[in-house]
Amino acid sequence: MLYDVTRTTLRDMTHFPSPAEELRVLDSELRQLDARRTFLLARRAWLINALYGQTPVRPPAAAGPPARRPEASAPSVQNVLLVLGGVLLTVAAIAFTLVSWGQMGIAGRAMVLGAVTLAALGTPLALLRHGLRSTAEAVAGLGLALTVLDAYALHEAALTDTDGTGYAAAAAAVLAGVWAAYGLGIAKLVPAEGRPAVMYTPLSLPLPLSLVAAQLPLFLWSLAANAGAHTVTAVLLVTAAADTAVALRARITPVRIVAMVGAFGWGAWGVLAAGWLSWAAAGPSAAARAAALLALAAAIALAAAWLAPKPAVALGPALTGGLLTVAALGGMARSVLPDEWTVPGYLLCGVALLAVVRTRVPDPVRRGLVHASAAVQGLALLTSVPALAVTLLGPVGWVGRIWSGAPADARTAVTADLPWPPNTATAPLVLAVVAGVLALTGRTVSWRTPALIGALTLAWATAHVLPAVLELPYAVGMVTQGAVVVAALVFAGSPRPAATEPLRAPLPLTAALLALVTSLNLAFLALPSEPATLAVLTAATVLFALAAWRTAFGPVTAPASLVYATALTCAIGASVGWEPQHTALLVLTVPTTAALLGARLGVSPMTIPIEATGAAAGLLAIGLAATDPPLLSVTLALCGVITAGTAVRPDRRDIGYAAAALFVLASWVRLVAWNVEDPEAYTLPITVPALVVGFLRRRRDTTVSSWTAYAPGLAATLGPSLVAAWGDEHWLRPLLLGLTALTVTLVGAHHRLQSPLLLGGTTLTLVALHELAPYIAQVVDALPRWVPPALAGLALLAAGATYEQRLRDARRVREALGRMG
Repeated sequence: MLYDVTRTTLRDMTHFPSPAEELRVLDSELRQLDARRTFLLARRAWLINALYGQTPVRPPAAAGPPARRPEASAPSVQNVLLVLGGVLLTVAAIAFTLVSWGQMGIAGRAMVLGAVTLAALGTPLALLRHGLRSTAEAVAGLGLALTVLDAYALHEAALTDTDGTGYAAAAAAVLAGVWAAYGLGIAKLVPAEGRPAVMYTPLSLPLPLSLVAAQLPLFLWSLAANAGAHTVTAVLLVTAAADTAVALRARITPVRIVAMVGAFGWGAWGVLAAGWLSWAAAGPSAAARAAALLALAAAIALAAAWLAPKPAVALGPALTGGLLTVAALGGMARSVLPDEWTVPGYLLCGVALLAVVRTRVPDPVRRGLVHASAAVQGLALLTSVPALAVTLLGPVGWVGRIWSGAPADARTAVTADLPWPPNTATAPLVLAVVAGVLALTGRTVSWRTPALIGALTLAWATAHVLPAVLELPYAVGMVTQGAVVVAALVFAGSPRPAATEPLRAPLPLTAALLALVTSLNLAFLALPSEPATLAVLTAATVLFALAAWRTAFGPVTAPASLVYATALTCAIGASVGWEPQHTALLVLTVPTTAALLGARLGVSPMTIPIEATGAAAGLLAIGLAATDPPLLSVTLALCGVITAGTAVRPDRRDIGYAAAALFVLASWVRLVAWNVEDPEAYTLPITVPALVVGFLRRRRDTTVSSWTAYAPGLAATLGPSLVAAWGDEHWLRPLLLGLTALTVTLVGAHHRLQSPLLLGGTTLTLVALHELAPYIAQVVDALPRWVPPALAGLALLAAGATYEQRLRDARRVREALGRMG
């Protein structure tokens, strides 16, 4: 029995409720927790309202609409009220000083202003100790404003004979000191809680306002002393230097912001004034004084860059300092050099900045000076652009005056229709110096390839501009340009890594492109002289052909060689006095050469450019022969022969259509030249080859439809001949066309071909109608007017009666045609 009781007790102790029962228990407990939480939140809200002196509000039984949120926070409302109060008190003080001042004696004035000012300046200390910082700020602002009124009142009462500007300078200095001492004194009496004093002050107005006042004394003093432009500029720069020092050392944010604004403002004004003085300097003495001012500005900028806390901030001042240094040194050099040497003077000063690369200066300063040097070099290059543009574009003007006579010198040769820009005597020197800098820099920098490309391009530009600048003889200028072409092609063909891949060898590719541009410019320069034109075109043809053979830039140089060869053939024809249509036959040697080269090269990057150039030369030959139909026919036939020879290659089969078109055009032009007007003479040369080609194609591919194989050829002759037959009054053309159409119809029926059967049958029917038309017209005229409607009605009745039979017959005809090829 004891055993049974123990077992029952253990079963009851280890009992677990079912999931449904446990879920009901959990839901009940959660509802109780929610009710308890709602009661506690309501009680908390009531206690808060009671604590702040508001009318206790009983928690509502049910949730109502949400309470309206205040549009402004308490601190913002407090600040607005304090600012308004301070402004109103300041206005009252101003009104008292300006209006009621004269009604009191000297003692009364002193007592009133002193008492009010001391009270306004002393009250913030007590307010700060009680934690009322916003109120203290407002009262302190009032006190600072009263000190300004005190200074004004002192001048009006006791110092009326002093100069106003000088007194303002002294007052600004005194106020700056007083405000700074006041702000620092407050900071010592009310220390910051847990923050360093150098980064926080209890009152935020005194120190920034003292720095604002400190901006004025030196400038106002210079105005009071009637100082010259150089002195005023020095004052601006000294003020900027002081602001820069404060901006670098200050840790209080408002003070640093005011200092930065002052540094940028005064510094920009001083730099502009010093730059203007340097540019307007009439002699070395004035230039030296302006240079000293620019050097001071540069020293300020470089010091700011050197001491800047962040590298990103240091880059801008370093760049500015470098530019100002160049402006200072270049201005001194400009005062003693001729006008055309101004740019080289500034450029050399800019290049000298690169000496800092190997010095131990901070990296941001070094990068800023390098960027400044690059900016100076870029500006110097811009001054050479007009001379280079005239050198490259000017020779194009000789196109309208070919072989009019060789010019006197190289400058005359490039200024056919353009004026030579002034002060460009030193343009080659500028280009050469920058090219040298890039060449030397390219040895050490990471952007080596762009630097070397720039050096190569500038060296090329130097060689272009030099003959015109020096006014060398015309022949010497031509030889110089030719030497540039040869040198560029030799450089492009010199062995180097990746030379077999032009897109991965940008430097040789640049050389090849520069050679191409130079050769084009040289060709235009040679136009005034016939011997020079022939010599330049011959040399260009040979040089670019050799370059295509020996370099990896055949896709560029090979077409160029063919272009110059085409121009050479035209020049030879004009030299021997040939008419354009006769010169066209000589031009055809170029497409012939292109076709032979294309067949020889096979699958090569040069093949397509060469063939495209040859095709363009063929079109030029056709255009030259267009005025003479017989020679145009010969030219078209020769172009067809060249094209047909190219179409023999397996990869150029599609060009055969172009060859056929050229042959057809050649025959048509010949027929026009012979005054042949019969359309069959024009269409049969198309029909016969088309039918032969269609026959051969159907033999190779039995799935080809007769419409594809024979319809184009048959329509080319039957259509125009039918149109001509309907307008022909004689019997021979309709007879021949009818016999031809009958033959085509019978052939189509015999071989079960749709195209010949339908085209031939349609043509035969129309020819028959054309022949019977006069007789039909006579019969219709002889019949009474009621007969045609009656016949039409009978035909309709017969068709209706046999409608189903006609449908079966039409279906059979359609099926029969469908079974044909």
